[in-house]
Parts: sequence; C-alpha cells; structure tokens
Amino acid sequence: MKSLAELQKIKERALARRKLSDESAKARVVVAMGTCGIAAGARDTMKAILNELETKNIEGVVVTQTGCLGLCEYEPIVQIQTAEGEMITYGHIDTSRVPDLITKHVLGGEPVEAWAIK
Repeated sequence: MKSLAELQKIKERALARRKLSDESAKARVVVAMGTCGIAAGARDTMKAILNELETKNIEGVVVTQTGCLGLCEYEPIVQIQTAEGEMITYGHIDTSRVPDLITKHVLGGEPVEAWAIK
C-alpha cells in the first residue's frame, strides 16, 4: 500500500464484500473451488455464474466459493440456497448448465432435480 487512494479502494472492497454477505440476500450460490474443482472447470463455472447474473441484471444473489466438499467425482459442484428453501448441491455444473440453473433455481425457486447430488 503506497497511498491513501489504495487504502480507500481496499476499504471499499471490504465493505462491498460485507454487503454481499448480507442475510437479506434472496439466494446464495456457492462454488466448490478445491483443487479438484478447479481442475474440473470450477473457475469457468464461477465466471459463467457471475456473467449470467450481470447479463440478466439479477441483484440480491450472493456468490461465494468454498474449498473441497469431498465429492470429487461430481466436480464442478455448485450449491444454491434460496431464501425460502434448503441448500441443494449440484454436480457436473459446467458453463453450459449455468443459464438453466440460474433461471430455474435462483429466479424460479425450482431445483433442477436431474443435476442434484442426492
């Protein structure tokens, strides 16, 4: 850190992260980003989720990452919890599945049973 402006940027990022963890969020999306998930494409899945939310101008959705969930054979893994529902864990969520997952579960409140890890 070399200037007051840099310190201000760090503060703004921290406040933005704090706001994203707000309990009033209408949905939470968690992407498993352990080494197995990253090797299976979790970074691309995370980018696709963020792009989908931005493209559709969807607000009130908290997107975070976690480490390995111990279900390597299902990577990339995404967990979604809406304000009204329980957390659903999905497996094999590549970038092609992201638009349907966001539309059906996050916006529509209906889990995609075919992709859920049971």
